[in-house]
Amino acid sequence: MLNVTKSVIAMATCCVLVACASPVELANEKDDLLASAGFTIVPANTEKRRTELETLPANRVVQRTHGERVVFLYADPYACGCLYIGDQKAWDRYRREQFQQGLVREQELTAQINDDASWNWGAWGPGWWY
Repeated sequence: MLNVTKSVIAMATCCVLVACASPVELANEKDDLLASAGFTIVPANTEKRRTELETLPANRVVQRTHGERVVFLYADPYACGCLYIGDQKAWDRYRREQFQQGLVREQELTAQINDDASWNWGAWGPGWWY
């Protein structure tokens, strides 16, 4: 029962933390990950590029075929007004880094939950959580 309660608290905390971040903050975080994974940043500095940037879904990675190669595109019209372009290796590195960040967040949350476990609920009386 205690593990189920901890899991529910952990999930609720994650949802609250994600909800607190603005779309631009979330995009910036993803931008940093994409850049560190090896995606190339191409600014939309011409009218033609800006128009093409608007045709892609904003702040989402999409897969396209360019000749024989598969490329991954991430349009960021809000934070940088640019397009991130990566190959399969960059995409794989991005997914690994994203997974690692998730593990780090989970470990931090677990440490916080374990730290809070010593809190005295007795003063709050019996309830559904007891």
